[in-house]
Amino acid sequence: MNQPIILCGLGRIGGKVLEFLRTAGLPVVVIDTQCQESDPRLEGTRLIRGDCRRPDVLAQAGFEHARGVIILTSDDLVNISTALTIRHLYPEIRIVMRMFNQDLISRLGKAVHNVYALSTSTLTAPLFALTASTGQALGTFRIDGLTDGRRQVGQATVDPGSPLVGRTVRDTAASVQAQVVAHLPAGRWLNDVDPEARLAAGDRLVLCGEPRGLAPLLAEHAQDAAPHVRWAGWLRRQGRLLRRTVGEMDTRVKIGAGILLVVVAFSTIVFEVSVGRYGFAEAFFRAVSILATGSDMHEEHLVEPWQKVFAGILRIFGQCLMAGLTAIVTSYLLRMRLGGALEIRRIPDGGHVVVCGLGSVGFRVVEELLAAGERVVAIERANDGRFVATARRLGVAVIIGDAKVAEVLRQAHADTARAVIAVTSEDLINLEIALLVREKNEQQRVVLRLADADLAKTLREAANVRLALSIAALAAPAFVAAVFGDRILSIFPLEGRVLAVIDLLIGEKDTVFAGQPARVVAVDYGVLPVAILSQGGSGSGQAFNARLASGDRLIGIVALPDLQRLIRREPPARDRGVEVDAIPLPTRGWMVTLLRARQGISAEEAEKALDQLPLRLASGLTRGEAEDLLAQLVRERVSARVTPQ
Repeated sequence: MNQPIILCGLGRIGGKVLEFLRTAGLPVVVIDTQCQESDPRLEGTRLIRGDCRRPDVLAQAGFEHARGVIILTSDDLVNISTALTIRHLYPEIRIVMRMFNQDLISRLGKAVHNVYALSTSTLTAPLFALTASTGQALGTFRIDGLTDGRRQVGQATVDPGSPLVGRTVRDTAASVQAQVVAHLPAGRWLNDVDPEARLAAGDRLVLCGEPRGLAPLLAEHAQDAAPHVRWAGWLRRQGRLLRRTVGEMDTRVKIGAGILLVVVAFSTIVFEVSVGRYGFAEAFFRAVSILATGSDMHEEHLVEPWQKVFAGILRIFGQCLMAGLTAIVTSYLLRMRLGGALEIRRIPDGGHVVVCGLGSVGFRVVEELLAAGERVVAIERANDGRFVATARRLGVAVIIGDAKVAEVLRQAHADTARAVIAVTSEDLINLEIALLVREKNEQQRVVLRLADADLAKTLREAANVRLALSIAALAAPAFVAAVFGDRILSIFPLEGRVLAVIDLLIGEKDTVFAGQPARVVAVDYGVLPVAILSQGGSGSGQAFNARLASGDRLIGIVALPDLQRLIRREPPARDRGVEVDAIPLPTRGWMVTLLRARQGISAEEAEKALDQLPLRLASGLTRGEAEDLLAQLVRERVSARVTPQ
């Protein structure tokens, strides 16, 4: 942990990454062209001013002793050049870099060894989507190998009138099939959480589980439980479609269509009245034929001279009118104005999610919401946006318009939506959208994207915009996690601590963990097991009771200071013992067998030892081994305790 991490670029994301690294107690060296020594973000961190692409600047940073490098400038070309220079000079150092061009991300990782390129839009979209669905998301990660491998870390607050008051921590977690990460303000973390503790008003539980499972518990305390998607009746939706279609038409189209209808109606009346053999249907058919086609005008039916003059003028006028109207309508359709009107029929009355802005982040958010089964309506200002057509192919209703306009939000039914997400590329626009939505519905859940982390914090604290999220704050943990290796799935801060989610592979030659119960590894190394996957990909629901085998994967949450000890398999202290105080009579035979196996004594000696309680059953154990042995004894109703060596 004494090896420094080199941070190239101290912009907004770089500043948050530095904050995470300092919170974790990791040494950092910063390289930047504009940062000054007096910058308060440094707080004593070593700074090297210069171009991170220059070998002499890299040498000053001490790359030969570095643990890894994080490249976070705002220019893809600078990031790539820096990465290639570092790889040439230092072939084995781990490189994590930021990339805007997502097409290059996977290709770069395949072409250059030990280089990991990350996109902020891909990193932050799941958190925006989860925040919109559940009202919060402290962290998120995905477990490969599981069908529904998405996991969320969220915090539930026990309100005074909540049914959770008086329930145990164990029962509350079991009701949503989640693991308890922390119990606050009791100050219990990971494996130190007391499962039998009873919840009181003001308590907070930090839980890790599937988003759909956590949603009811988190929504209950967000006071805005998610409604189901609601649709209007068929007739009402068709009426909306008709009104919207007429409203979207150009004025020229309306005028041309109006003139055509008037001429057809007038001509029909003239023919019906003046030509005795024509009824209404025949008169209408003759008027349309003369106006719109080149068919025979049947002059034998027109007895009076003025009727023939009228028919001739009508033919000339009709040809001109139809040509002009055809040109106007064709131009209108080519501009695809009608496509927006048709979207109205796919907009629910409520219970959906409105996404404002279909840029890189917005489209990724839409994908995450669709994957979670949400109904999505998108608002995009530019009709030729790069993601508009793709979003429509995915079944998303896309409204072309400015989300800052109240009428556009009304068309999207934003006031009755489950949530509104403002993720345009401009902070002020997102803020304006959020405030406009809150004017319509004060209880509406609004998630807005901000580049400025300080502004996001201020809005949460002073303006009651509690779901103002900073791109920098959301993306920074992933860059820190990537430095530790591809087995680190996520890193997230919580109450001044930094926790990591690790995907630990039990290797064939792993003599430390192979064959050990998961409880022993969890207690000795401070890991909270989330799931255990066998080599075939099946998962274990009883993570604590499972026994690890070669090829298994242990997915767990660990405090960052304990991460290095876990990765290096550093042996824990053997300073614990287990003492037995009382043994039920039916369990005596089982205890004799256990005592003989533990101490290597005969059956007679074991019987005599059990007559002299309290009995020291085992010594020289790690804390995890002692806790695992105690769990076995408790299951057999044996009264025992863990004691110091």
